[in-house]
Amino acid sequence: MKALRAAILVMCCLAAGCESFFGFFAKEGPPSNKEIYSLYRQTILKQSTSVDVLSAFGTPKYALLSQSKSIVTLCGDKKEGKKMWFNMVSFDETELIAKRKYVFVSDERPKQLFVEPLEGVDFGCQMVLSKEFLNEPYANENARRVAALKQVNADTLKDTSEVGADNSMLSLCGMMAGQGMGTVLTKLSGSPALASRFGEPNGLEFEHTSFDKGRLRMLIDNDIVTVRMQLGSFAKRGKFGFGGLGAMDD
Repeated sequence: MKALRAAILVMCCLAAGCESFFGFFAKEGPPSNKEIYSLYRQTILKQSTSVDVLSAFGTPKYALLSQSKSIVTLCGDKKEGKKMWFNMVSFDETELIAKRKYVFVSDERPKQLFVEPLEGVDFGCQMVLSKEFLNEPYANENARRVAALKQVNADTLKDTSEVGADNSMLSLCGMMAGQGMGTVLTKLSGSPALASRFGEPNGLEFEHTSFDKGRLRMLIDNDIVTVRMQLGSFAKRGKFGFGGLGAMDD
């Protein structure tokens, strides 16, 4: 049996390259996904200040801290750049109180022999909706949901672009999140009634050109919208919670 295992290991190394094979199974460095999600939950919209967020982010050891006038971002990569992540908070420019928060994890490790690929994206955000949005007379609830997702997509791209001008990794993560929501919006443009599935346990499921499968949940509670989107390997897992309203699943 030991000889057979050794033979399989040699074959795997020859097929995938020893360095990439052992790198695939090597333990990744910190922070863990749980720590990344925990930072997201610590920020409370309409309560947390910029001082609170910077204190929670602390002195980065395994990440890069980026700031603009009203946005703070903590981002990094693990597994030699095959796993990217960021936490981002956008503040009201006058009061410096949190009005939008984001968390993003992308795993792009390729398929290895006998091992299914882990490529996928897990994205969560919460935003305070504008007075203009809240006062708009929408035709029905589905139209309101579609408009909310359009606003989330636009703000996500705007915020990541603002702090991603000198950080190509952050810009790429923002584009990946935007592409996923853009795919959903394209699907909704032909069938707006599908927006009613946002509240279902698996959300609205859809096909994605890069990650095969995706799913998105959204909830509007008074003036706050919460979105959770998963692509690829993340979308194939059983649990699909709402980050910020409860435990964000690892």
